[in-house]
Amino acid sequence: MAEHPIGVHVGPGLTEDNELDAGGPLARAAEMDADGVQVFLGDPQGWKAPLPRPDAEDLLASDVAVFVHAPYVLNVASTNNRIRIPSRKNLAVHARASAAVGARGMVVHGGHVLAKDDPAAGFDNWRKTFARQADDGGFPLPLLIENTAGGDNAMARELGAVARLWDAVGEFGAGFVLDTCHAWAAGWDLATAVDDVRAITGRVDLVHLNNSRDPHGSGRDRHAPLTGGEIPLELLLEVARAADCPVVLETPGDAASHAEEVALVREALRQA
Repeated sequence: MAEHPIGVHVGPGLTEDNELDAGGPLARAAEMDADGVQVFLGDPQGWKAPLPRPDAEDLLASDVAVFVHAPYVLNVASTNNRIRIPSRKNLAVHARASAAVGARGMVVHGGHVLAKDDPAAGFDNWRKTFARQADDGGFPLPLLIENTAGGDNAMARELGAVARLWDAVGEFGAGFVLDTCHAWAAGWDLATAVDDVRAITGRVDLVHLNNSRDPHGSGRDRHAPLTGGEIPLELLLEVARAADCPVVLETPGDAASHAEEVALVREALRQA
């Protein structure tokens, strides 16, 4: 198993009938010579609990590093009970399902509160999420919170917000995902982003290495290929080097272009 795997986001890798789509995530990884994959366990925009995967045993036994991305709809920070409570329950369900396929961690967005809300409520809701799960034995795998590109009252857009979030959840062992497109969109300095995050969280567990279609500080979450966006390629590669952790590409493109990106990043890290 690669020390610092380079993976590609491949979606669920399943058909609507819960059968493997074109061989599933492991076939996609082999096609792109990737060391890892990031998958959804179900509909990323849905609330249904994931079904047992037909490739669960293969994923569990594979040397390919597996990361799971929680559904986008989850928002445990919300002050709306109809969103927060199902989000909290769904997060626990997906965490168990992620552990069942041997995932190294489960990525989840930081979420937000409404403009009329005090952001402190959102940070406290995150604390309660971890605290209540701790009462049930904790999450069965690392929960990796990802920085976000835009949105008012977001829990993980600004570095100051990340600091407040970590004051709430750091004691529970929460992990951090640094998304380069999101950081660029939020106006972060990518040259110091890894050090800036580590100064707050003490860790960077995963890098989502994505270029951006938009200018610095745009607030827009539109990913671009590594060599085809607004972020200088060398700046992206330096983030990967500095983070010294697994990398997942969430860039647009076909298998051939992703294979080229995997090779590009692998060579850059080999020279580090």
